[in-house]
Amino acid sequence: MRLLLRPAACCRAAFLALQPPHKSLLFFTAVFPSVRKMAHFLTEERGRPNSPDYRIYFKTSDGKHVSPFHDIPLYAADEQENGVPTKKRKSDDSEILFNMVVEVPRWTNAKMEIATKEALNPIKQDVKKGRLRYVANVFPHKGYIWNYGALPQTWEDPNHTDKDTNCCGDNDPVDVCDIGSKVCSTGQVIQVKVLGVLALIDEGETDWKIIAINTDDPDASTLNSIEDVRVKRPGQLDATVEWFRKYKIPDGKPENQFAFKGQYKDKDFALEVIKTAHNYWKALVQKQTKCGDIVCQNSSVGESPFRCSDADADAVVRGAPEYGESLPIPSEVDKWYFL
Repeated sequence: MRLLLRPAACCRAAFLALQPPHKSLLFFTAVFPSVRKMAHFLTEERGRPNSPDYRIYFKTSDGKHVSPFHDIPLYAADEQENGVPTKKRKSDDSEILFNMVVEVPRWTNAKMEIATKEALNPIKQDVKKGRLRYVANVFPHKGYIWNYGALPQTWEDPNHTDKDTNCCGDNDPVDVCDIGSKVCSTGQVIQVKVLGVLALIDEGETDWKIIAINTDDPDASTLNSIEDVRVKRPGQLDATVEWFRKYKIPDGKPENQFAFKGQYKDKDFALEVIKTAHNYWKALVQKQTKCGDIVCQNSSVGESPFRCSDADADAVVRGAPEYGESLPIPSEVDKWYFL
């Protein structure tokens, strides 16, 4: 394991807050290549970037390893003790704010995701047919067109048929598209304000896409609804629908379909989607529903039967390959597809 944060590194952490995300990441990882500070969490890299063994694990600021799926609170203002909020949720202009775990930074192609079927649920790159998965560049887009990630403590239950989409959940946390102007980094935990939701039907499964904006974004105070996005950012919502419709075509798959004829639902509808998925997650970690291959190991969730000791959590990370040199990204990742 590489060097962890020490008091001498505090000045570097402060430096991070003043720099654009991509520059600060380069500066910090040059000094501490396997440990990065993100909000109130640290991320610890294992394995070789751009390889199947690469993992990003999460830990609290006091060094306790946690699951980004189960231990990071859904609500951004929750302070938890044994998984139970100890303070009333804080609102920003009457808005409920949510934590978002960034999996894929905007303009990048590697399909990074929370590994729901691995202990402590690190972020890893998806693998299909033995090869790392990269999202194709469908003209005029380069990779993902927003910061893409997930809402912690949510789960789209594959055992439940949604009354609006008539399809079961996709067995993952709820996805989020952060339309803010900042380019984030993989493993970063940001606070977002929800604006609306798109109902993607991915290979017969309900795959909600929450549209949200980073609360640090200069436009966050003026974007309060999906209609605000439509008026103040013309073309962005249409581009998002087209992106999701076509992004699998270069892999030989058909166009994706949508519920509601591809129309966005408003913020209130999106909040209900999140609330429902949060309740499904609660049932999951309390062993009140079938979890299948999902690993519910966690470090802090109340009376969850899956709660583990700090020593057990540390052992998971120690058992992963040591951080190593990055492998090259295949040249074909830069290819453009004209559809």
